[in-house]
Amino acid sequence: AIPAYNIVNTRSNGNPYHPKGVGNGYILSFGSTNVLIGGDTENIPEYKNLQVEIDVAFLPMNLPYTMTPEMVADAALAFRPEILYPYHYGQTNPQELVKLLKDEKSIEVRVRDLK
Repeated sequence: AIPAYNIVNTRSNGNPYHPKGVGNGYILSFGSTNVLIGGDTENIPEYKNLQVEIDVAFLPMNLPYTMTPEMVADAALAFRPEILYPYHYGQTNPQELVKLLKDEKSIEVRVRDLK
């Protein structure tokens, strides 16, 4: 498991939407393919220190509960998955993420219609 928590975004009382130590994300291995599922999280420092290569990543993008497109792009650049799926994006336009990573040829952003 990998932690899933908020650092920046908080409720009006100052408490995070997702406190550290409560939720998890996961890295699943299928043969030699590693898949990261972020859970409800922000761009946490743990992403910069992953000990495994990530082939496919699912990262949440929905304010105020998870990440901005910029946070998702920064997280993806930290561990460089071959394929990145944004999810949980609610009213955030996933094309913003596509634009941010358009010059990163090693990361393919795949957007699925979540309706």
